[in-house]
Amino acid sequence: MPEYPPIADHGLIGDLQTAALVSTDGSIDWYCCPRFDSPSVFGALLDQERGGFFRARAVGADVTSRQLYFPDTAILITRFLTKDGVGEVIDFMPPSGKQPTANHQIMRMVRCVRGRIKFEVDIRPRFDYGRKPHELQVVGPGAVFVTDDLSLTVHIVREPDDERLAQARADDGDIHVDIEMTAGQTRGIVLESAADGPPREIRVAEFTAMFDDAVNFWRDWLSTSTYTGRWREMLQRSAITLKLMTYAPTGALIAAPTAGLPEQVGGERNWDYRYTWVRDASFSVYALLGMGFTQEAAEFCAWLRDRVHEKATGPSGPLNIMYRVDGSTDLTEESLDHLDGYRGSRPVRIGNGASGQRQMDIFGEALDSIYFADEHGIELDHHGWIALRGIVDWLTDHWDLPDEGIWETRGGQQDFTYGRVMSWVAFDRAIRLAAKHGRPAALDRWEHSRDAVYHQVMHRGWNEKTGAFVQHYDDIVLDSSMLRMATVGMITPNDPMWRSTLDAMAAELVVDSLVYRYDPAASPDGLAGDEGTFSLCTFSYVDALARAGRLEEARLIFEKMLTYANHVGLYSEEIGLTGEQLGNFPQAFTHLALIDAAITLDAALDQAKAAGNHVVMDVAAARRRADAVAT
Repeated sequence: MPEYPPIADHGLIGDLQTAALVSTDGSIDWYCCPRFDSPSVFGALLDQERGGFFRARAVGADVTSRQLYFPDTAILITRFLTKDGVGEVIDFMPPSGKQPTANHQIMRMVRCVRGRIKFEVDIRPRFDYGRKPHELQVVGPGAVFVTDDLSLTVHIVREPDDERLAQARADDGDIHVDIEMTAGQTRGIVLESAADGPPREIRVAEFTAMFDDAVNFWRDWLSTSTYTGRWREMLQRSAITLKLMTYAPTGALIAAPTAGLPEQVGGERNWDYRYTWVRDASFSVYALLGMGFTQEAAEFCAWLRDRVHEKATGPSGPLNIMYRVDGSTDLTEESLDHLDGYRGSRPVRIGNGASGQRQMDIFGEALDSIYFADEHGIELDHHGWIALRGIVDWLTDHWDLPDEGIWETRGGQQDFTYGRVMSWVAFDRAIRLAAKHGRPAALDRWEHSRDAVYHQVMHRGWNEKTGAFVQHYDDIVLDSSMLRMATVGMITPNDPMWRSTLDAMAAELVVDSLVYRYDPAASPDGLAGDEGTFSLCTFSYVDALARAGRLEEARLIFEKMLTYANHVGLYSEEIGLTGEQLGNFPQAFTHLALIDAAITLDAALDQAKAAGNHVVMDVAAARRRADAVAT
């Protein structure tokens, strides 16, 4: 089997409409164009032979590499160190703006910093996940890769009178370039989709100006953050990562920029995450407002409002569980059987069959984010309220339906407790909004439904044998999704039932501070194999511990969790037994949960310090004050 780099050995670049993963070896192993959810052009992460890549690396004996971000930006620097010299590849994509476009640029600057160094550049696109052939046209100083619906133009970066350092050749539709450089010399390649002209020579000064513009863009954006608490650098990196995964024309946040990366290497849990889940993206409102990014929160709320207006008719009623970034719902799942998958992890899936599931928790997440945004000045207009009222009215008649749950299990529908908890949240937040703004609403029905859900959860969701709230009714399996029960206010953090639930989870789902979603062996989910610990759940556990006043425990687990980030601060979906990152990468949900946990824990620690002890009496109030300051 070809050698695959670890999933964590990548940094992310992007232009707010699509993104690329760059390995520590200087290889772009994943890039979809012209949009996050478009077919891949470079997909070597899913098949080293058939997927395609764009590699720029130093060659020679004993080459080592290091990778970092240019401070406070999404510009990636990959450094190559040899005994003869040091070289760098600087990668970035100029932001594309808020209008959808097929025109995108990957900028790759190659330079020698010290001594002498030889670079090897290979451009091997494989369009449409390696299914579509292309033609290579060598034109003037560059070349064009052409298919019937997409072209990629190769521009060369150099001065007109520069010494010709590169030796290039075309090889069966691909391009190979050797570049020998000495200290101070700079060259580069720009790969542009849907270019409006032929290949050209780009002067170094023009390239440098685009670099400076990208630096200013990211630093100007980051300067709008109001967060000044602990772990600021880590939170800022997570915020930049989330910005890279947000589709600027609509404000929709994708779950991850990749598809098919396995939750278990060699297993079948390989999903396509290049879409917008209502649940995941709703969580972004808390994180974004918590850090002061009001505009991004407002743009997502506008995207969500449009989905509410559409009144879907799928299995989850008037709101689908996921959408494409433009709001469309064509997510038919298929397997790419011609691809080997990452380290033999098959099938490689695109599309997502879970889009046809019923997941009742999404209404609570949507209403909670809308309510939270309203508390921070992002309010619904009249038409928005009428559409939202229709969803809540629908929920009064359907909240008791079984569903597939937050984890999108494929083992059949159940009465998932978390779904009921979030239905309670939906009613509670809708009632609060109606009362606050004096909006017309069937309050008697809503209050009756809210109370009915509450009593059902407390009666059927609680299991006396385990001393905990369980995954679904009439069972004893624990589920870490229930960690949000106190966060959303359905139970107080100091309630004996909640303390008992936390203790039960610690005994069954927590291993050396890392948290599993649930035990697939105890609760079959319709899929073969196991999975790693879920990073989202670990950060949710930190949040729950902090709210319960267990600050020393929460802080230690949080600090441990920070050590599992990759070399540039990115997290995938899961962490394996030996600390390797698993699943799609980077994952928005994980970075959202990191920000949320950090803000909660920071506020709790400040409150404890002000009180002169280590006991937090009202963490929720401390978090509210922190959010108010951020906004």
